[in-house]
Amino acid sequence: MAKSTPLSPEHERQLMLDLWTPQIADNPLAFVQYVYPWGVKGTPLEHFSGPRVWQAEDLRELAAHITEQKAAIQCGLGPLMFRKATVSGRGSGKSALFAWLIHWFMTTRLGGTVIATANTEAQLKNKLWAEVHRWQALALNSHWFDVGALSVRPAPWFEERVKTDLKIGTGYYYAQAQLWSEENPDSFAGAHNPLGVMVLMDEASGIPNPIFQVTEGFFTEPVVDRFWLASSNGRRNSGAFFECFHANRNHWRRRHLDSRVVEGTDKALLQSIIDRYGADSDAARIEVYGQFPRRGDNQFISTGVVEDAQRRQIGPDPGAPLIMGVDPARFGDDATVIRFRQGRQARDVPPLLRLRGADNMRVADECAHLIDKFKPDAVCIDAGNGTGVIDYLRHQGYKVHEVWFGAASAHAEYANKRTEIWGHMRDWLLGAAIDASPELFADLTGPEYSFAGRDGDKQILEPKEKMKKRGLASPDHGDALACTFAVRIARKDNPAARHRGTRVARDVDYPIFGR
Repeated sequence: MAKSTPLSPEHERQLMLDLWTPQIADNPLAFVQYVYPWGVKGTPLEHFSGPRVWQAEDLRELAAHITEQKAAIQCGLGPLMFRKATVSGRGSGKSALFAWLIHWFMTTRLGGTVIATANTEAQLKNKLWAEVHRWQALALNSHWFDVGALSVRPAPWFEERVKTDLKIGTGYYYAQAQLWSEENPDSFAGAHNPLGVMVLMDEASGIPNPIFQVTEGFFTEPVVDRFWLASSNGRRNSGAFFECFHANRNHWRRRHLDSRVVEGTDKALLQSIIDRYGADSDAARIEVYGQFPRRGDNQFISTGVVEDAQRRQIGPDPGAPLIMGVDPARFGDDATVIRFRQGRQARDVPPLLRLRGADNMRVADECAHLIDKFKPDAVCIDAGNGTGVIDYLRHQGYKVHEVWFGAASAHAEYANKRTEIWGHMRDWLLGAAIDASPELFADLTGPEYSFAGRDGDKQILEPKEKMKKRGLASPDHGDALACTFAVRIARKDNPAARHRGTRVARDVDYPIFGR
């Protein structure tokens, strides 16, 4: 670790006044422009005038957030924290931005804490922290800090001034490159610091859900200086980083960054990826476009199929039977969900129930109410957790179909009934219309599959318990919609509808050739 020494008192005082003025301290872009030698001959930045366009936009966004939160405090309101997730293609400059933010925070948020992590130890040490070393060495105030293999700390002389002259505690004043363990996520937990906390996640697509969950606990102090930024190539279409753009999108600022529009990237290399793998390939989406792959290696239903179904517009099909699917809650975080499907349409009647902790009688009463209101042609209920609901409804005279997820499949390719009905749903989605619920999106795209059976040739859908170990929620919406494929109900087209040319296949509850 290189030791740092101060400049002359006059120069040091002026440098501190410059860097701590609000015009620079609360404006990360102004700070970056001031502290690094952009355009200075003989330096690595000789041919650069400043950050890339997208980097400057992100820095301005941070400045605007700080201004807004300080104004909120003056109005007696609590400050909000800053969360930003960026999925990008190759070579966009994500690590450089993080290195600047570490230096800005350490310089202007005296006593604050920065935690930086990445998907792997090699990424953290050899790429992100290498950028930290590089930019630290270029900074006007590089002598304020000592940069180690996995940390940045105030130089002894500077720390003494912060403590004695400014009366600011330095016990948690550091930037730390922190490793994590999925088996022991609590080991990642950091300090609660009322002087400010910043968390930076590099290649966050590979950081597991439990680490994201633990990170929430870093930000319990209601102060302005709370910043959480996560960036990555979109290598996985599941997990916490993916959900920043889907189920949790209302909690995160988001950016998709196409490397082709970023200055300084190798455009020929990016085009070669597109030419080699195809313009619509997952390789192009991940490495170039700043998008997530359409399908993971073991994903049962691809992301692209669900996205298309959420965008697709389909007219009503009154000749198709209306089927109601019920996935009763089991315990804990699981929820009872009721969904409806009519032919290719599962959007017109939205999910009407999502109960937690309700007993069988309450769920059955709600089901009875919905049956009376919508008069579905079939009601299919997961019997594994809904036997009490089924018994009560039948006792009240309602006709319902019990669906045993663990029962044998009627199709040789599937290991059980649940996988079979999810398989039917997957095929149906290719031409279907569903609502844009982020919960439904997460439930349909989350489960993976493996192979089972004596010969290992039968697909089996990932159990809910295994999904929860991966940090995913129970797919209650997905199972409820899948239940509507457990039975085949005859269409109810009248002669007039058939005369218009609707083509109906036997035992199929929607026109397989479209309308």
